[in-house]
Amino acid sequence: MTDTTAEQHDMALAVVQRLLKARGVRAYAAHTIGLRLLGTGGLHPLGESRRYAPELIVHSGAGWVFATVTMGARSGCYLVSLWNGFDLRTVKREHPEKVADLILSIRPEERA
Repeated sequence: MTDTTAEQHDMALAVVQRLLKARGVRAYAAHTIGLRLLGTGGLHPLGESRRYAPELIVHSGAGWVFATVTMGARSGCYLVSLWNGFDLRTVKREHPEKVADLILSIRPEERA
């Protein structure tokens, strides 16, 4: 994934994160970069990095992850994985509020 694409996906996920935060749901963005070092025996090893799609992790107050959101590499749609299902829900990029509603519909109850 290119840096430009990752930034676009990150901005789209930030919209969902703001909608969730306004409704009292905790979420954070996770960014993963894979490094592969190619040792040549010299002082400065050569290597390459690979950037993976950013992911929005949604969790309860107790710390349990109950949803993750990524962006489809080709479709540009939100891909929502919910803890109570085995399928991936697809939501068009133009409707981030539907992603927030979907997550809120399965939100675990917070206990005081």
